[in-house]
Amino acid sequence: MGTVIANHQAIAFLLADMAIGVDASRHLVWRAAYEFDQGRKNTFYASMAKALAGDTAVKNAVDAVQVFGGNGFNSDYPVEKLMRDSKIFQIYEGTAQIQRLIISRLLLDKASGQQ
Repeated sequence: MGTVIANHQAIAFLLADMAIGVDASRHLVWRAAYEFDQGRKNTFYASMAKALAGDTAVKNAVDAVQVFGGNGFNSDYPVEKLMRDSKIFQIYEGTAQIQRLIISRLLLDKASGQQ
């Protein structure tokens, strides 16, 4: 008591994990863009970026609701809408499961020498 909520270790860890996920997602997007710019197929990295970024958006939104506690579910707080809206990133333009299927097939093709 007597300190801002972000000074609590549990909240600090949530914030750190959010930052890690966002930065990792950003780097995969950049890698996919780099591969495209080099004239190479970027399907592998684009699928990884899509899956990770979508999952990170949902996880970060859920964690943000957790930070707000009971108020996180209150429609007076924008974090409630962010949690609902983030789910679209796992669904739109191919679900995260489909992206994982693409990634696994490309990995297996590479391992078997077909690529």
